[in-house]
Amino acid sequence: MVSTADPAPRFRKACVVGLGVVGIPVAAKLAEVGLTTVGLDVDATRVRSIADGRYPFTSEEPGMQDLLSNIHAKGLLIATTDPEEAVTDADVVVVVVQTPVEDAKTGPRYDALRSALTSVGSYLKKGALVVVESTLAPGTMRDIVRPTLEKASGFAAGRDFGLGHCPERVMPGKLLHNIVHYDRVVGGIDPASIERMLALYRLYVTGTLYPTDMTTAEVVKTAENAYRDIEIAFANEVARICQGLGVDAWEVRAHVNRVEGRNMHLPGIGVGGHCIPKDGLLLAHAARDFIPRMLLTARDTNDGMPEVTARLLAETLASATKVRAEGLAALQGKTIVVLGAAYLPGSDDTRLTPSAPFIRILKEAGAEVRLVDPYVEALEGTPALDAVTDALDGAHGVVLSTAHTPFLAPEWAHWAERMALPVAIDGRGAWDPEAARAAGFHYRGVGR
Repeated sequence: MVSTADPAPRFRKACVVGLGVVGIPVAAKLAEVGLTTVGLDVDATRVRSIADGRYPFTSEEPGMQDLLSNIHAKGLLIATTDPEEAVTDADVVVVVVQTPVEDAKTGPRYDALRSALTSVGSYLKKGALVVVESTLAPGTMRDIVRPTLEKASGFAAGRDFGLGHCPERVMPGKLLHNIVHYDRVVGGIDPASIERMLALYRLYVTGTLYPTDMTTAEVVKTAENAYRDIEIAFANEVARICQGLGVDAWEVRAHVNRVEGRNMHLPGIGVGGHCIPKDGLLLAHAARDFIPRMLLTARDTNDGMPEVTARLLAETLASATKVRAEGLAALQGKTIVVLGAAYLPGSDDTRLTPSAPFIRILKEAGAEVRLVDPYVEALEGTPALDAVTDALDGAHGVVLSTAHTPFLAPEWAHWAERMALPVAIDGRGAWDPEAARAAGFHYRGVGR
């Protein structure tokens, strides 16, 4: 059913718990449409930034700083570390905290979620609406969110306060656009909660709102990203087959995608971010009477790509130096430049970035690692440099891990002059192989 709910405002004060990549734009949009909005976070430095009208991240987010400056000038958004100040008298509380997953065996870590819910419940007013936007394993709203709120508040969900799950659907670099324009599933504990959620989101969401129950909403979000994880894993496995055959996976992909209904994804050094690497595991965690092997295998495949790329680098180094070396042995004593720490171009977000395990593998194999990233200060104990050319001096290899714009037009001849050994590994399929080879580089890419 597509909602036609009355979009008229029904809220005066909003509280957003979790001022992260998603929580900040949610709070900003609620403030922009006229709600007295209080953002709550345990990070005092981040709270001070928001209170001063400053976006606390270095990622490129179109419109974000302008929006924060505007609502700050009008006094529309307050930020605090005090849950009593934030939650008391709030008509709606939106919870957007991290729900990380270590691995398939341990399941989700809900420490931050439980803490946030306990704080919310302690100061929740009767009649308020609580919406969780954090991505959850199916069944979490029923088994954890509801009982935690009810215990802390002494209220009954559905009777004394509204409750629902509207999972966030955003991509860093397009946060405001996604929050406003993407369609959303709106899962409530009862019809009254659903109607109130529809009224809330219609204040700033122009995409279609689809009403459903809470568990269905949980499955929808986790299945979306698990599906994408599987598609990427397929592309990575095809790329590895192509490498063994001496075939270009990118040409294969182009031909496959000419067939109607085919959309083979891009292979690469790995998958990162706060969604895709964990959401398939959240979905798998909900399986009760079988082992969801496809979900788990896809995750293992994508988690293994940093090592696959490291082995490709080692093979290329061994070939370039005409030295016999098994496994990663050719990396010993070599200086390797890694371009990109963040998991996404134009972002400073390093959550579950494949650059982290890749750097660890290089160091464990005895390589010296130089990291370049214009948005990130350091990763895995390695400080990030801003300029590529300085990092290349005396290096034996350069690896593209994140396709930041400054890395996409290499001056191949200049790079080759500065390097001790001109080896280039393209972990994102963003470089022109022929241009690199014409400048004397030993070029390889994932699937190439």
